[in-house]
Amino acid sequence: MTGPGPGFVPVDDPESVPVRDAATVVVIRDVGDTDSTPGGIEVFLIQRVQEMAFAGGMTVFPGGGVDARDAEADVAWTGPDPGWWADRFGADEATAQALVCAAVRETFEECGVLLAGRTPDSVLDDATPYHPARAQLVDKTISLAGFLRENDLVLRSDLIVPLAHWITPLGERRRYDTRFFLAALPGGQEADDRTTEAASATWHRVDDILAEWEAGRVFLLPPTWAQLQELRRFDTVAEALAAPREITMIQPTIISDGTNVRIEFDGVERYNRE
Repeated sequence: MTGPGPGFVPVDDPESVPVRDAATVVVIRDVGDTDSTPGGIEVFLIQRVQEMAFAGGMTVFPGGGVDARDAEADVAWTGPDPGWWADRFGADEATAQALVCAAVRETFEECGVLLAGRTPDSVLDDATPYHPARAQLVDKTISLAGFLRENDLVLRSDLIVPLAHWITPLGERRRYDTRFFLAALPGGQEADDRTTEAASATWHRVDDILAEWEAGRVFLLPPTWAQLQELRRFDTVAEALAAPREITMIQPTIISDGTNVRIEFDGVERYNRE
């Protein structure tokens, strides 16, 4: 996520604002053709409550900041290792591990989807037995590694793929270095809206939510809009997951004349036009 959004007020000393690592997960599923509805891809989106300090009222994907404990070395893990992720996201291995763990943790906290298995080659088909732990993860009573150990679960890093890398522009009061991940909803699991950060949360066909944005009925920050535009290219989840991508960091620029504020990034003309 990035900005500026409605109500943007620049800080007096932009260079003093720390940049925090964050992970955002775009959870998708196939939707079949019916007589009244075309097929394609659906994406799970959260409309954040207005009171949130960052991106309040915005429609976003599940995600959030890295917890220092996400870098714990003894996390149960299968799939591409931290070195592989470090290469894809231009990070050191400790940061890469923390980002992947944050992606799994935030997805579970915010929509109840748990990208893990009871063995290295299995995937949970029902995450509800583990839902009582969500609040403990949110308030940091427990860490992701501790949660996985206690429940004999293995993080499945092969269930996610790298999608994008955006950094909140200089000038925002909160700044995040955000890596975006793409994941298919595991069979049998359900995404929900049981998070205090959500005014609402549900599935949307990609074309439908972009039409809602074009009509001015939802607000999408540039990186959210950009990932939806990327998904628009595909007809199935399998195609979207398999598509090759070179991850290039994008950091928009905020330009202000004291009265008007605009944002500049590659593709902004289309973002503004639509």
